[in-house]
Amino acid sequence: MENAIDIINLNKVYKNKVRALENINLSVKKGDIFAFLGPNGAGKSTVIGIISSLVTITAGNVSVFGKNIQTNPEFAKKNIGLVPQEFNLNQFISIEETMINTAGYFGITRDIAYERTEKLFHQLGLWEKRKNTPREISGGMKRRLMIARALIHKPNILILDEPTAGVDTELRLYMWEFLKEINSYGVSIILTTHYLEEAERLCKNLAIIHKGTIIQHSSMEKVFEKRRSHTYILKTSEPINEGTTINGLALIKTDKHTYEITISNGVSVTDIIEKLKLININVVSMSSKRNILEELFIELTKEKTQS
Repeated sequence: MENAIDIINLNKVYKNKVRALENINLSVKKGDIFAFLGPNGAGKSTVIGIISSLVTITAGNVSVFGKNIQTNPEFAKKNIGLVPQEFNLNQFISIEETMINTAGYFGITRDIAYERTEKLFHQLGLWEKRKNTPREISGGMKRRLMIARALIHKPNILILDEPTAGVDTELRLYMWEFLKEINSYGVSIILTTHYLEEAERLCKNLAIIHKGTIIQHSSMEKVFEKRRSHTYILKTSEPINEGTTINGLALIKTDKHTYEITISNGVSVTDIIEKLKLININVVSMSSKRNILEELFIELTKEKTQS
């Protein structure tokens, strides 16, 4: 099956001699929703900039649907829609005109551009605001406008750099559903995010970049298999005596009825709850301290730092 993106031995050194990327190898399957994760300064934006032809390559190759982006730049631009992290909208023209103008860059006639704008604006809840300028709409609407703008030329790949940064929970859930919908039409999606729950909910495959190198490139399923431990927050009906351990695992008190316990991959949570019942401690509720992907991310980046 043809990949949407292939990156081979990609290197980037900036003019100030800073090496942003070192021998990056990465592939994104056609039709995938792919998570590209990493801490700030890891190199995510540089990779996205290169794929989008905004940043030049020092060495290596990048292909879009099998065609090299350096020898076929127009093909790459036609097939990619980019939603950058920062707002880059003309503040003095209507959001409807923003869409029409963007379509013009791709040779799309005004009539067709208007039809596509109407459809996208209805899908994203922007139609009633079409005559407003960007400075007259909310931050969440601006974020949706940028997604609509990136889709106006019907790209086969959509790249989103922190698409839900700064939006409320309701809008985040709405945007997740919209992304799953357009993916169902065959659009390949590359997503960078600091909301690891977002990657866990949407993506089947991922790569983690750290200090300019890829430290993990696999399916979500394979990543979860690497999990060593997981931390839970327990709320109990009775306080637990200081220093109490269950199967040798310490219970860390955060308040009178709230405790943290970290268990290894092979330990049963049910067994922990049953052992607490034996000492007359009833667990009222239990939740993860952080999602599994977040814990793995911390483990993997720690390993890379120490190696």
